[in-house]
Amino acid sequence: MATTVALIGTCDTKLNELLYLRNAILQTGSIEVIFIDVGRKLVRNEAITIPQDQLLLRYGNGMKVENLPRSEVIKTMSDCASKAVKELYANTSIHGIISAGGSGGTSLASQVMRSSLPIGFPKMIVSTIASGDTSPIVEETDITMMYSVVDVAGLNQVLKNILINAGAAVAGMARAYSVRIYASVPAPSSKRVGITMFGVTTPAVDTIRQYLESTYDIETYVFHATGHGGKAMERLVREGSLDAVVDLTTTEICDFLTGGNMSAGPDRLRAAAEAGIPNIISLGATDMSNFGPKHTVPDKYRNRLLYEHNPVVTLMRSSAEECRQIGDFIVQKLKTHATSPNMVEVWIPKGGVSILSSTGGPFENVEADGVMFNAIRQGVAGSGIQVVEDSRAINDAQFAQDIANALVRKMGLKPNDSSGRS
Repeated sequence: MATTVALIGTCDTKLNELLYLRNAILQTGSIEVIFIDVGRKLVRNEAITIPQDQLLLRYGNGMKVENLPRSEVIKTMSDCASKAVKELYANTSIHGIISAGGSGGTSLASQVMRSSLPIGFPKMIVSTIASGDTSPIVEETDITMMYSVVDVAGLNQVLKNILINAGAAVAGMARAYSVRIYASVPAPSSKRVGITMFGVTTPAVDTIRQYLESTYDIETYVFHATGHGGKAMERLVREGSLDAVVDLTTTEICDFLTGGNMSAGPDRLRAAAEAGIPNIISLGATDMSNFGPKHTVPDKYRNRLLYEHNPVVTLMRSSAEECRQIGDFIVQKLKTHATSPNMVEVWIPKGGVSILSSTGGPFENVEADGVMFNAIRQGVAGSGIQVVEDSRAINDAQFAQDIANALVRKMGLKPNDSSGRS
């Protein structure tokens, strides 16, 4: 099958620019393009593979969008395009996807890419907003962003050069992806384990990672718990790309509850619980919420215990009430979503949940942490979920190794076990 790139864009506003990008892809040779029109108004052009009216007819019950508000047009067209792209991906009809546009087109294209395609599938957007805050666009996925420098409005030499580069880039990625999926390479036998980390839990994560990889046939995936890191791990669990999880660093829950900068949203802890995979959870960095430079900390928190981690990150110590809420969040998610409670353990490091809250640390607060521990202990009682309480700190090397051993017991592994995935 020929290597094929899906090109999506609003042809009623960006036709010439999209046609130029299409030609740039084709000019790389031995590649095909499926051109999908997601614009408000119908455009007729022989280069368009799936016209707007056909997209709406097949995937949107023939809905008319021309007179809808802009936000509804974007939602409707992204829903329809997502269905089309999912179908193309399921049939292995595409090997990469690209779009080009302004804020509206970028929003639409990113929704399609995030909802339709797994991590590892080549995704690219040429965008006028690629040099700003791209977190709402990329989120937990691997969308490649290329800044258009000038507006995607008229073909000048700057934009032409950028579109040529983008076309060559997505063509190259698509070819590499095509070779990878069609190569007759045996599936790896290593079990895939996700681990969450933060700077203040790095010693524990390093111990766990090195022990698992040196002793067992395990490949580890470490996720920085910055909000998108937790979301990325949860997404890979849902996609079936992880066999087990050491959710050592659950700090993103703090930011969700306090409005910090590193929230992973309300569904944190849900994916692994629902999947029923081996899942060892601890309380790494639940002693802190994350904000920007100190002067950006919300007024309501200005009198709290703050710690300047670096010039752009200020940490706020979790209060006793916030610790209770963190414990309640963990309990609620696990009791509600755990399909196999026997696969879940919660490890409580009483000696400190981070470097900062260990004995003598600036965030040491035994009383506040105790409120969280008690909420978890009481909350999961009778649920089948085991709570393991330990006097050591989370970064104690033996504590970390004991967590690793708890995981492999649930995975049923023996040292250097080379058996395939179940």
